[in-house]
Amino acid sequence: MLQISLWKRAVILALCLAALVLAAPNLFYSRVESHNDAVSAFEKSGAMTEAQAAAKAAWPDWLPSGLVNLGLDLRGGAHLLAEVHLSEVYKARLDALWPEARKVLAAERATIGSIRRVAAPEGELRIQIGKPDQIARAVEVAKTLTAPVVSLTGVGQSDYEVTGVGDTITFRLSEAEKTATDDRTMEQSLEIVRRRVDAAGTREPTIMRQGTDRILIEVPGIGSAQELKDLIGTTAKLTFNQVYGPPGSNPNANPGMGRELLPSADREGIYYVLDDVPVVTGDDLTDARPDTDQNGYPAVAFRFNPTGARAFGDYTASHIGEPFAIVLDGKVISAPTIQAHIAGGSGIITGNFTVEEATNLALLLRAGALPAGMTFLEERTIGPELGADSIAAGQKAAAVGFGLVVVWMIASYGLFGTFAAVALILNVVMIFGFMSAVGATLTMPGIAGIVLTMGTAVDANVLVYERIREELRNTKSPARAIELGYEKAMSAIIDANVTTFLTGVILFVLGAGPVRGFAVTLIVGIATSVFTAIFVTRLMVVTWFAWKRPKTIIV
Repeated sequence: MLQISLWKRAVILALCLAALVLAAPNLFYSRVESHNDAVSAFEKSGAMTEAQAAAKAAWPDWLPSGLVNLGLDLRGGAHLLAEVHLSEVYKARLDALWPEARKVLAAERATIGSIRRVAAPEGELRIQIGKPDQIARAVEVAKTLTAPVVSLTGVGQSDYEVTGVGDTITFRLSEAEKTATDDRTMEQSLEIVRRRVDAAGTREPTIMRQGTDRILIEVPGIGSAQELKDLIGTTAKLTFNQVYGPPGSNPNANPGMGRELLPSADREGIYYVLDDVPVVTGDDLTDARPDTDQNGYPAVAFRFNPTGARAFGDYTASHIGEPFAIVLDGKVISAPTIQAHIAGGSGIITGNFTVEEATNLALLLRAGALPAGMTFLEERTIGPELGADSIAAGQKAAAVGFGLVVVWMIASYGLFGTFAAVALILNVVMIFGFMSAVGATLTMPGIAGIVLTMGTAVDANVLVYERIREELRNTKSPARAIELGYEKAMSAIIDANVTTFLTGVILFVLGAGPVRGFAVTLIVGIATSVFTAIFVTRLMVVTWFAWKRPKTIIV
């Protein structure tokens, strides 16, 4: 009997209606996008400008507001290729090792004599001892600072190579540790860049590692490559350093071994002599937010994790009355005098900030400090005009493809071809509804995937309709022919689409960027086309047949 149960009808109609509702915001793209940006800004800052309030009110909160994000090639944006300075991390590791080495060697001072750090080539830490004849003992003590490399490829190896020649001990990072450090540095850089880009309110950035020390960054919707560089290129490297003596005005002064000379951020011509090993770094920060100082001027409040809070508290307790430099990106932004023991791990950064500068600084500090600097090897700005041209071309291709398929189906199958055309429209709506719900990104290859889906979506209908024709030729009644047509075509439909689906999955897993965009629309298109061909067109045919009760049908 040709019929569909009531609950199946309800499910089919509910899915179609849900797709329509989810896809509808894309018809009002600019309005919904402005609404979403206003909501995001309010969630982050707790405040909203008049323009943002108006944008938020332009789209009802109770309606879905998910959009299909436009990729770089459709929306325009910025493309950067950055090189990470991995050698900086090696230097930082060796600089941080010096206080530990000094401590363990000092415990053997009676045996090995005096201890002092001496100049060394890049990538080495050299320590001179007072009794060269005890170099073997000094190396033995120094090796207690080494540890196994934490990586699968470095099993059985130590993180430092320790050698002794004459009166000098030399530390170097082992090759296995360098490899492990490179991987950790790149992963940390990727995550920090991703957090900074997301915090800036952009949509669906492409951020991936390329080669050993490079990162590809593509951000749709941002104004220019320079704007993206200004955001990402700021390392926001925050340190808290001991100050030696009052500030001076000689930029060529020799600070001495273990010290560095850094300029003031807001007092031109003023320089500070600091300990080059910070007491605490921005890596120990757990929170940073805009605030005001005791005079009501913009400032940034911060809080350390337990490790940073303990180091910060211990230092302030033993250096009351001394200046303490807060250094950001190689400049001293503030050098307050420690008035009392600062327990609890929280404090405030003051300076000649504007409200916007304090807000941006807090954002960068929350995102974390990049472990190493970057050099931008390639930059490219893709204008929105080019993106608009791509969208127009994609729309034209989709319209032509859709029109040709509809004309052919109606010419070949008449009323049943019209049912297939309606299902094709619902198929496209479902693709956009699903992509809107999950926040997927649409690229030019993605549009190609949708156009391809339009061409193949009616394949299932063709199989069904041809099978119905065959059953009618075998003198079956119209109702029985329709029922058998859908039943016998099912296996061929599933076989054909499963193979294409698996191809799409392989493209998604192994591909990247535009290839993935194509794979996503192809996979989703296959699923929706099978649903519309098997269930939606059948519902339309059954409903029409129950209404008309024809004695004969023409397919």
